[in-house]
Amino acid sequence: MGKPICLSRGKLEEICNAVTHGVGAVFALIGLGVLIAAAYFNGGAWHLISFIIYGISLVLLYLASTLYHSFTNEKAKYMLKIFDHAAIYLLIAGTYTPFTLVPLHGAIGWAIFSVIWLVALMGIILKVFFVKRFKVLSTLCYIFMGWAAVIMIKPLLGTLAVEGLYWLIGGGILYTVGAIFYLARRLPFNHAIWHLFVLGGSVAHFVVVFKYVLPISVTG
Repeated sequence: MGKPICLSRGKLEEICNAVTHGVGAVFALIGLGVLIAAAYFNGGAWHLISFIIYGISLVLLYLASTLYHSFTNEKAKYMLKIFDHAAIYLLIAGTYTPFTLVPLHGAIGWAIFSVIWLVALMGIILKVFFVKRFKVLSTLCYIFMGWAAVIMIKPLLGTLAVEGLYWLIGGGILYTVGAIFYLARRLPFNHAIWHLFVLGGSVAHFVVVFKYVLPISVTG
């Protein structure tokens, strides 16, 4: 019999990190297809455009994370870390997009859309040049961008079902609680736990978009 393979905790954690978001990548790809089909057959042009942006941002987030945790080559890992962190900004902005272009379609929606994507672009540029620095600040920035969505709640009350708002807020809470585990570096498997919370947040927001944003009509 061969010797049993012993993995260090670090390697085992990286496997868990890759697997958790690998599963997310598969479901994100399926979700993208579902969103495109739903918007094409049951929505309008703005549904289709915003759902594609949102769906692609989901796929990129989970793909980037899975690749980053799968590679061991230092150069590849460095580049993938930039991709991974940039994809977080893309997902935040991508998640705003269906809400700003469908239920909030108009001046308010376009204003929020423009600001969020501008902040995301600035964040990505900073990540390119300071990928290994300002971890806590970056995490706080992600949380701030996410919870800036509270400015949408009042305008959304007139168009989005209350149940949809519950799912929207619930997703934000899951992402936020997950960020606590992300920063708790001494906790075993903290990163994989964070990944699970991210998956939960993504599911909650997908439900809002698919079930509550899709039926909303857009004029103009």
